[in-house]
Amino acid sequence: MNHGAGRVTIAGLAEQLGLSKASVSYALNGLPGVSDETRERVLALAEQLGWHPSSSARALSRARSDTIGIVLRRDPSLLGAEPYYMSLLAGVESELAETGQSLLLRMVGTDSGQEVAAYRRWSAEARVDGVMLFDITFDDPRPRLLEELGLAFVLHGNREAVAPGKVLLYDARADAGLLVEHLATLGHRRALHIAGPAEFEHEQDRRDAVAARGEELGLAFSFAASDYSMESGERIAAELLTADASITAVLTSNDLLALGAQTALTHAGREDVAIVSWDDSLLCRLGTRPITALDRSPEEQGRRSTRLLLDQLAGRPAFDRRARPSRLVPRATSIRAGEHAAR
Repeated sequence: MNHGAGRVTIAGLAEQLGLSKASVSYALNGLPGVSDETRERVLALAEQLGWHPSSSARALSRARSDTIGIVLRRDPSLLGAEPYYMSLLAGVESELAETGQSLLLRMVGTDSGQEVAAYRRWSAEARVDGVMLFDITFDDPRPRLLEELGLAFVLHGNREAVAPGKVLLYDARADAGLLVEHLATLGHRRALHIAGPAEFEHEQDRRDAVAARGEELGLAFSFAASDYSMESGERIAAELLTADASITAVLTSNDLLALGAQTALTHAGREDVAIVSWDDSLLCRLGTRPITALDRSPEEQGRRSTRLLLDQLAGRPAFDRRARPSRLVPRATSIRAGEHAAR
């Protein structure tokens, strides 16, 4: 029973529990986006204090923004050059357009504080119904924060345990197998793997999968982390290929790194080195030596992750939580060990 002098409000419950108003509202209205423990705490205090929603509050609680939010935390110059995210966002927009919903996109450079601030503001202002996460790091605080804020979310990654039921799963081992087996079939025995930032979980998974499959096939890899830029691909390839002349193949984590590596090889006159990229794009298809790459269909990834989030918001079981299997597209850089590229 409520012994207080005034009417119990969501704001009052939020203050007493140390939660956001959005989290309390989600819990009281049975919406996804809060943990079972948080929901139980909110409902227990609401019952203790005799909270009852007003008719206007009930109407508001059913209102949705019909908007999905994405915050991209990447170097702006890199985002402008990298086709992957543009294709993925096209898939997100296409899926939302079919359901009459909208996308709210925010770019924050490399500042994690700005990303967190955006989620807090969106939650407080009820700007979005849910968000999409990329580039999960080890001990990433974002899934936990979004649970606390009462925001539904999905993430792109290789590990289901990060957020069970909320992950669009990629198969790093299958992708690595396609790339490494291709190089081994071409006779290569020493290769360079230019990966992305080491703090990303998916990059560690890729590194482990490449090394493991390479060991099985007798293909040894040197490894170097990068920032995904063309410049870092060129620098790393130039340094390591000079230091180790036995390297006859380069595997990169994206198309920009592959272009950078190709530039370094051209300058060094190393037309005997094969190149394969984990991402395919128009960049890989252009030029005098088109680059062998994995077609991972980022547009379809955008569609599937959007459907996964919309299913979550509607309380429906997810129809499919796996990304489409990748397809290897061999091109001019599929060079056999000991041979030179065709002119």
